[in-house]
Amino acid sequence: MTLPLPFSRPLATLLAALATTGAALAQDTPPNIDPAEFRSCLNELRATPAFSRITPATYAQHTDGLAADPTVLVLLNRQPEFTMPVWDYLAVLVDDERVADGRAAHAKWHDTLQKIEQQTGVAPHIVIGVWGVESNFGQNLGGRPLVQSLATLSCFGRRQAYFRGEFASALRILQEGHIPGDKLVGSWAGAFGQTQFMPSTFFRSAVDFDGDGRRDIVDTVPDALASTAKFLQNAGYRRGEPWGFEVRLPAGYSTAGASRKAKRPIAAWRAAGLTLMDGSPLPDSVPSAGLMVPARGGPAFLVGRNFDTLYSYNASENYGLAIAQLSNLVTAPPGMPVGFVQAWPTDDPGLSRAQNRELQTLLLARGHDIGTADGMIGARTREAIRAEQQRLGHKVDGRAGQRLLGALRGG
Repeated sequence: MTLPLPFSRPLATLLAALATTGAALAQDTPPNIDPAEFRSCLNELRATPAFSRITPATYAQHTDGLAADPTVLVLLNRQPEFTMPVWDYLAVLVDDERVADGRAAHAKWHDTLQKIEQQTGVAPHIVIGVWGVESNFGQNLGGRPLVQSLATLSCFGRRQAYFRGEFASALRILQEGHIPGDKLVGSWAGAFGQTQFMPSTFFRSAVDFDGDGRRDIVDTVPDALASTAKFLQNAGYRRGEPWGFEVRLPAGYSTAGASRKAKRPIAAWRAAGLTLMDGSPLPDSVPSAGLMVPARGGPAFLVGRNFDTLYSYNASENYGLAIAQLSNLVTAPPGMPVGFVQAWPTDDPGLSRAQNRELQTLLLARGHDIGTADGMIGARTREAIRAEQQRLGHKVDGRAGQRLLGALRGG
């Protein structure tokens, strides 16, 4: 999904739940929306230039009787790519389960991905990485009607001008018959399909790869994967180049001012003493790169132009890093750890989805009424976590981490 600022997708609904602390819960109540105000807004939008391609019949068909969805306004203010520590963010998005599923998807769609690479230059494992992060390989497409979500965001909250353009594009998709109305569902922010395109991105990048006359990024995996590659190609992806690599910094090296945008030739980084993590010289596979350090004292990366194309999919370095690492692991030797060589600067790392389920199972065994152990750390699970943290003398913040999991494992 391409957006000027990061917004959550179906998979990132999990991240939003994980990122919500007790202090934020008071702000989670959806606002009251006056139906008359919403109707007035929709009537005004119909006459604006953004909707000039939409016929009165199409507009009426999809907006008459439409009710606003105030819950999207709560989600609008949650951006897990920024609100979560990077180690929590990656622990959920790049875990053993997703790597295994990614390898299976890579094998299943090998021939299709090879053809896509021939046409676009985008490496198969990169496409798989996007697919895995965006929708968990098609398992989490989202279920919110795009018209309702985008209409609400067009009338209330921040960035109304942006969402109005996406609302108009969604109506155009329906008007031109590209996607049936019952299939045009997705995230709260309006992204849909296997790799979560925004409606305007659909018109710029969606392709009919299987040749059936439709650009079906919802139910046709080849179309969705080829459309993803087309987006990255349009963003400047360079055939044959890696996204970058983790690097070892020389002792005492200052990372002040480090930026993926401040690209230098690889030779300059070699001269500065940077190496690969095993101490070998930096390769020439990337002609120039910027130094990216997501957390001071944590892993450092030299990232090239292809990382920038991942960033353009959703403007967050943490997001781009999740895709990059998942793509690496999809084709790595079995058994390779999901993390980086350099540890994150925390004494309480984040939990994978399997570990979240284990934590919930342990909480249930202690009598906490949290529902089922589904790996979603929602309000009831956070309440139980706070109770256990208080009992154990831990910092009481409602966060699921390795320290609490270890304590509960030990009884």
